[in-house]
Amino acid sequence: MPASISLTGLCWSTPDDTPLFTDLTLAFGPERTGIVGRNGSGKSTLLRLISGEVSPVSGQVRVTGVLAAMRQDAMAQAGEALADLFGVRPALDLLGRAGAGLARTDELMVADWTLPARIETALLRCGLSLPPETPLAALSGGQRSRAALAAAIFAEPDILLLDEPTNNLDRAGRKAVIDLLRGWRGGAIVASHDRELLEEMDAIVELTSLGVTRYGGNYSAFRERKDVEREAAARDLAEAEEARREADRRARQASERKARKDSAGHKARARGDQPRIAMNTARNRAEASGGAGKRLREARRAGAEETLAAAREKVEVLQPLRMDIAPIGLAPGKTVLRLEGLTGGYTGDQPIIRDLSLTMTGPERVVLTGPNGSGKTTLLRLITGRCEVQSGRVDVAVTFALLDQHAGLLDPDLTLRDNFLRLSPLAGLHDAHAALARFGFRAADALRLAGRLSGGERLRAGLACVLQAVPQPQLLILDEPTNHLDLDGIAALEAAMAAYDGAVLAVSHDTAFLRSLAPTRFISLERHANVDDSTL
Repeated sequence: MPASISLTGLCWSTPDDTPLFTDLTLAFGPERTGIVGRNGSGKSTLLRLISGEVSPVSGQVRVTGVLAAMRQDAMAQAGEALADLFGVRPALDLLGRAGAGLARTDELMVADWTLPARIETALLRCGLSLPPETPLAALSGGQRSRAALAAAIFAEPDILLLDEPTNNLDRAGRKAVIDLLRGWRGGAIVASHDRELLEEMDAIVELTSLGVTRYGGNYSAFRERKDVEREAAARDLAEAEEARREADRRARQASERKARKDSAGHKARARGDQPRIAMNTARNRAEASGGAGKRLREARRAGAEETLAAAREKVEVLQPLRMDIAPIGLAPGKTVLRLEGLTGGYTGDQPIIRDLSLTMTGPERVVLTGPNGSGKTTLLRLITGRCEVQSGRVDVAVTFALLDQHAGLLDPDLTLRDNFLRLSPLAGLHDAHAALARFGFRAADALRLAGRLSGGERLRAGLACVLQAVPQPQLLILDEPTNHLDLDGIAALEAAMAAYDGAVLAVSHDTAFLRSLAPTRFISLERHANVDDSTL
């Protein structure tokens, strides 16, 4: 029987009892399916429900075949080595004892002598060549992501569950993941915002507040269908608004006619032109007819209002997110940033960054490049004072803001509004609510705790606090800004960056985002970084 997953009548709520899935019914077969949706729509939760990591409130999850999930928390396990990530430490220990002549006969009978070769093959498929005893703590974020993927495919599953598998990966790492999925013969369910990766999918499943919709084809086919749906939703809204206006017009006309008839009836009574009994009969008949007409008009008006509300909701769900920012007015000749012989990062005799000089002038857009481990994030920490400079000089001559991929500038114990006010002490309550609303956090959403947001929501809130800061920064320092952002968020960020007239210093491996950013130059850190090429 081919591998499959079926979800029937699935219901699940967040810890604060907010419904996330209600009566969800969905099926997956032996194909590559991308899961997309706005931040907070439940992509990661859906994978956790499928894998059995969490249980639904009601409904059923049926799985045929073997599942394997890529562990996103591999970097958080203290004291673990690659062998632990693969779940093979006891088996490798047995091989070690066997090689030293210390294993019992019964142990030798169950020893898996192919294990080292299979581990090596899985790692190589993901672009790594490391011994199983390598500590996870010694790996870069990108290496840990590759190792987690290698551990998932090592089990030779029928269906892979991957949650943002290209986050933290450099260009070579992203290519390794894409090549792996391109040649994958089993099923795969991939929650991702990586547009290049989503182009490799056979189907796209979108999660929205309106429900779950499956689209055949890759990301480009999905976007074409979404554009058609958005246009149709706009037409439906226009028609619903016109129907509501027509219902209002007819109700107004009926009310005016009744007022004229009532006025004529009052005048006739005053003149006494007709017998009283005839006038009373006519009045009762008119009232009955008028009451029925009024109920019909009210029903039509209520129907028009309901249709209009549904059309508005659909348009709001389909409407792209906007991130509006005001002009900065940075002068073209203004020195923004100057680095002279900068050396630093970690301590001791092996600094990560060595003897780097750089000058940014005016609204330049500079992108730092280099493989995982070359010191891109370290350099940003040196520039912003979050890491000690060993020698050289750093001069940031304008107001700046740093946004990392985890939105570390937000205090998790504060609301979004209070975070905004903490970061922009010159702003008022109205400024905070208006800024957050522009980034999709309207009304009560501004009072949500930052620590309870999804990764993408947190990054979007961080962007609101940075791009709407009072005063606004003249230099934006972005460290993998599209990591964790949903597809609408990335599109909105690209539009905002196109309109931004300040300087930008960015680190990103997102090819599509970099193309949209239109950098004025690229700075490679490989010759300025202390990098062990054997570990990249």
